[in-house]
Amino acid sequence: MTSKLKSIMQGCARGRKEAQEQLYRRYSGQMFAICLRYAYSYEEAQDYLQEAFMNIFSSIYQFKGKGSFEGWMKKIVVNSVLQGIRKKRFMIPLVHDFPDNHDLYLPNAPTDLTESDLLSMIQELPRNYRIVFNLYAIEGYKHNEIAQMLNISENTSKSHLFRARSRLQEKVNNFYTKTKGVYKSSVL
Repeated sequence: MTSKLKSIMQGCARGRKEAQEQLYRRYSGQMFAICLRYAYSYEEAQDYLQEAFMNIFSSIYQFKGKGSFEGWMKKIVVNSVLQGIRKKRFMIPLVHDFPDNHDLYLPNAPTDLTESDLLSMIQELPRNYRIVFNLYAIEGYKHNEIAQMLNISENTSKSHLFRARSRLQEKVNNFYTKTKGVYKSSVL
């Protein structure tokens, strides 16, 4: 961690607006990308980002220098987003039986599918599926952790992930059918 970042963090801990602006300018783009993965709209993602930075500013004194500061902030951003979603009461658990031994994987997508295309496809998923997909496939949480975070069962988490991947696969297939007319990939 650089001395400049330490200085900014100390200023934030003291409530200095200039330091908060510096921290925001330095990390808002990266943290906004996280918010955007969970939000239905750009405006909703901005709301999540604002709330997340308020939480970061109010708890920055708790960061003790163990681990990555960016990782610490990402965790606060994800938790802030999930809290915002809970407040809106969009989390409607759906319980489905899902076989534990079902193979879940992402195939290597061809290179002409851009990150922007994939982000758009993820944003089109139903909220519950999108949240579980992001937490599992992108943030790296395990099903038991997701279940605890979202107050759902592990099987529901697995089912949402399976359904998210199935829908994403359909979207990827449709993308290639429209753009190339030939691509058909295997199930996610």
